[in-house]
Amino acid sequence: QAQLVESGGGLVQAGGSLRLSCAASLIRFSINTVTWYRQAPGKEREFVASITRFETTDYTDSVKGRFTISRENPKNTVYLQMNSLKPEDTAVYYCNVRRNGNEWWGQGTQVTVSS
Repeated sequence: QAQLVESGGGLVQAGGSLRLSCAASLIRFSINTVTWYRQAPGKEREFVASITRFETTDYTDSVKGRFTISRENPKNTVYLQMNSLKPEDTAVYYCNVRRNGNEWWGQGTQVTVSS
């Protein structure tokens, strides 16, 4: 069964960095768009960043210049490098793939940024 697994979350002080990973089984990241979303308490899930099969990237405005999405094909893993973290980045972060009418989500990884 296809599966996405996120890791790398944790507690960090404002200004710090974290690198999230999303690993996949039975889903090839190299031929799919992979998207990171996040959901803060009491808020709707929101788009954070995406990377296409052609490695075109996109970011929500609030993370531009601070977050970088990348892919490592041999490991079939997508990363989200998060620098200069702010308390408002606190959320559960999820990776997502949509293809041919199917959709997969990971279980999420908690990121908490203290002020």
